[in-house]
Amino acid sequence: MGIEDKLLLIRNYNLWSHLSDEEYEELNLVHRFMEARKGEFIYFAPEHLNKLFFIKEGYIRLGYVNDKGEEVVREIIREGEIFGQFTLERQDMPGEFAQAHKMDVSLCAFNIVDFEKLLSQKPQLAIGYTRHVGNRLRQVENRLTNLLHKDVRVRLLGFLVQLATNQHNDSDHGAVEMDNFLTHEEIARMIASSRQTVTTLMGQFEAEGLIAWDRSIIRIPDVKKLQKAMGVA
Repeated sequence: MGIEDKLLLIRNYNLWSHLSDEEYEELNLVHRFMEARKGEFIYFAPEHLNKLFFIKEGYIRLGYVNDKGEEVVREIIREGEIFGQFTLERQDMPGEFAQAHKMDVSLCAFNIVDFEKLLSQKPQLAIGYTRHVGNRLRQVENRLTNLLHKDVRVRLLGFLVQLATNQHNDSDHGAVEMDNFLTHEEIARMIASSRQTVTTLMGQFEAEGLIAWDRSIIRIPDVKKLQKAMGVA
């Protein structure tokens, strides 16, 4: 990929979108650009990783290895998302892995120390990053709450609302259309259900007019209606 293509991907990322041409040159972001082939591990059971990754293009499968040596998929994230040690804490991530999923991926990688220096130099960038991490942590908290206290139907509705919110920040109103990049089996694993149950519920949601979907696209006609269906005012 050429430098111009790399710059375009980086500048399309919300966190960097407000920076001037001079600031881009100063930050030298292109030299932090990296690519990974489909199926390649970005890291696997890292020790003292101390790195932060921004997805520019593609999908990343995040998970961990349980006590039985089995891989457990925690989530599958896409462009615009952060992974690695995004809280900027120096800590091990035992058993965790990150893998390029479904296609090649483009990333921007930072050492935590370098990124902290960058945030100290750019207050507006620090504010944007804080908001981004806050949203990510709320999503994790909501998902855990749903797993512990909600039935499968509500968990799946919540999962779809989260996908819509990630796709469009103003998704509280109107329709949202997004790529159907997850299989029912993958969704089932992330909401602690079965593929058959997810398939059945997706069919019910379509019959109720909450979603329309096929192999490539999921369309939500009204996100607020979807939220009301899961009991969110």
